[in-house]
Amino acid sequence: MKAVVMAGGEGTRLRPMTANQPKPLLPVVNRPIMEHVLRLLKRHGITETVVTVQFLAALVRNYFGDGDELGMSLQYATEDLPLGTAGSVKNAADRLRDDRFLVISGDALTDVDLSAMIRFHRENSALVTVGLKRVPNPLEFGIVIVDELGRVQRFLEKPTWGQVFSDTVNTGIYVMEPEVLDEVAAGEVVDWAHDVFPKLLDRGAPLYGYVAEGYWEDVGTHESYLKAQADALSGRVRVDIGGFERSPGVWVAESATIDPDAVLRGPLLIGDYAKVEAGAELREYTVLGNNAVVREGAFLHRAVIHDNVYLGPGTHLRGCVIGKSTDVMTGARIEEDAIIGDECVIEAEAYVSSGVRVYPFKTIEAGAVVNTSVIWESRGQRSLFGPRGVSGLVNVEITPELCVRLASAYATTLKKGESVVTSRDSSLAARALKRAVISALTAGAINVLDLEAAPLPVARFHTARESASGGIALRTTAGDPQSVDIIVMDPRGADLPPTAQRKLERVFSRQEFRRAFPGEIAELTYPARIVEDYAHELLRRIDMTGVRDMKVVVDCAGGTSSLVLPTLLGRVGIEVLTVNARLDDISPTETLAERRRDLQRLSELVSSSRAAFGVRFDPVGERIALVDEMGQLIGEERALLVVLDLVAAERRGGRVALPVTTTRVAEQVCRFHGVQVEWTSTALNALTSAAEGDDMIFAADGAGGFIVPEFSPGVDGLAAFMRLLGLVARTRLSLSQIDARIPEAKLLKRTVPTPWAAKGAVMRSVIEAAEAEGHRVDTTDGVRIAAQDGSWVLILPAAGDPVTALWAEAQDVDSAQSLLERWARIVEHASGH
Repeated sequence: MKAVVMAGGEGTRLRPMTANQPKPLLPVVNRPIMEHVLRLLKRHGITETVVTVQFLAALVRNYFGDGDELGMSLQYATEDLPLGTAGSVKNAADRLRDDRFLVISGDALTDVDLSAMIRFHRENSALVTVGLKRVPNPLEFGIVIVDELGRVQRFLEKPTWGQVFSDTVNTGIYVMEPEVLDEVAAGEVVDWAHDVFPKLLDRGAPLYGYVAEGYWEDVGTHESYLKAQADALSGRVRVDIGGFERSPGVWVAESATIDPDAVLRGPLLIGDYAKVEAGAELREYTVLGNNAVVREGAFLHRAVIHDNVYLGPGTHLRGCVIGKSTDVMTGARIEEDAIIGDECVIEAEAYVSSGVRVYPFKTIEAGAVVNTSVIWESRGQRSLFGPRGVSGLVNVEITPELCVRLASAYATTLKKGESVVTSRDSSLAARALKRAVISALTAGAINVLDLEAAPLPVARFHTARESASGGIALRTTAGDPQSVDIIVMDPRGADLPPTAQRKLERVFSRQEFRRAFPGEIAELTYPARIVEDYAHELLRRIDMTGVRDMKVVVDCAGGTSSLVLPTLLGRVGIEVLTVNARLDDISPTETLAERRRDLQRLSELVSSSRAAFGVRFDPVGERIALVDEMGQLIGEERALLVVLDLVAAERRGGRVALPVTTTRVAEQVCRFHGVQVEWTSTALNALTSAAEGDDMIFAADGAGGFIVPEFSPGVDGLAAFMRLLGLVARTRLSLSQIDARIPEAKLLKRTVPTPWAAKGAVMRSVIEAAEAEGHRVDTTDGVRIAAQDGSWVLILPAAGDPVTALWAEAQDVDSAQSLLERWARIVEHASGH
């Protein structure tokens, strides 16, 4: 006996879950509904099945194939247009003529006894037997009245309450004799219950109804979808649940990874290769899909999570559905009956209210409160590039696939046969992702000069030195071992400028990638003596006189600076105490607590060894932290002023480049030594461009990043350290004495949440308020408002987050605080808060 599984439904009431997949493929306990139907058929000995498909038919065919994996034989009958419940079966008539057959829906969850129904049909010599079920609310179904022998007396499709004369409804499961197909016109829209059955009933044909005792649920609404999940977990319906029962009602796939400190309260299901971290809590009726990740502190209750979903730390999900390949970031909250479609991003601290529908491929901004469904609007990714390049969570946002697309887009913007320098930090993630980058570049006819593990300044230096067309460096995000940054460089070794970023983004979004012909596949080479060349050129450009017999303490932080410092320091003849001089591929960055611990250790070593100072590199050798000879940490903003004072005192002229967020104490230092300040925007590219100017003697970003213009226009911790050695050796003052003679800055900062759509209005309101009061306005970056007494405030919309940053500086802290609060209120009012 054969079966016909009807799998052509769109499931419009289930959108957005069915916006880009057919209803039969919706997962219930991590298996498509139709798979449960096919397994039911097989349990009753029905293995030859015809599947009728129409909406997104290829997805159904691709998933199930010929049915061999299920031990079945599947054939497909495709409708060009919907033909109705009877028309779709007629469309497969040539495969159903030889024997009676069973018709069943591919999108209803059931475990009814099909064998008993077929036996009932045979015993009553029926032409058609209709599977019936008693339900509490029959309004959405066709009602059927049968006599005491089971013969159908009357049909009524989807009645009103005034027409309800029974609670026995049509399940859409039929056993039929092949001659019933003669009653259906070919190629026309025909329905069994509305068109065929009433006609047969009028003619007195033997139509019977079989009242099934098992479970049946038409999964046609979001409520019924969640109910089906709960019923499957509770054992109310007999289905195959993958995995083993770890404790009563807690089903876990063998390949899943569950931390012992995670809280699991069944019934629930955790799918294949899923990961649940310590402190996460999964409660009743939660289904976690295959390859899903639940980070520490997340809370899930009655949540259905589809495959490849990432749930960040502290997320809170209750009674909702999350579509496949969606990322829910730190602290986001999704409430009852909310449905999130496939491949969405719910950013940090966002709140999705009860009943909201978010359609596929949408992004909910960080901190947003969403009370209405997001259907057509799509913010998408504002920009591929952020302040640290292309950044994101490893294998969540930054995947090998994204690396291939990004590198392919970059290759497309260059000429065939040009060269690109690649490098990485010591992390395993950067190593794996760089391989994807290299393969895409060479496939795009771009030669690759791979430096392997190298400090970022060395990669920048060799990009410029090798006359390469650019470079790509991969590094673990500072302070976040779960994330990675992809830094794309121009021929100078500087970060790609905004115009080039936009060009690359256009190619990336259109996916119009150039591919090389077989004879054009480019080469991968490994340049020799990269460390020696860098060290030689650095020492040639920087004044190192007077440094012999100095004593310093250096912390390499387990990063790539340890590959270069021995060569550099060995040539200058100083005494060095080095710690963490190793490559740490397990912990390629540090948490804030680890950084503080290591800085404290560095302070103790400096004071106990009576060193001139101590320096700690970041893991890629780009930025440094300073400790004075007393063992006191010099904060990042003070370090800028101390090094600025050293440079300016020695040069007695020239210009320095500083971002507009720097304290104006820097102006006092420069004025004292006859040096001029050039203010730049906060973008790193703007600072590096300014550093290339004539008479430029110094540049810094106030976050541990220093530029040595006589060597390179890029931020370089190694060059800054070597320059500092010479400066300290030649001055008569220690770092603590220099620090003590520089006035204290009264600079305060805060951020105000600002929706993306309100940022323009905020800045307009700020300028209007400033002009109304007669203040001078500087728009180098954001809006800087200067008062007559020298106090100032800077209002700057953040490039990567829905916030506005404010800086204020005045003669004293109280005045700065008052200034900050006043302009913050203006920003809050314009933001709608």
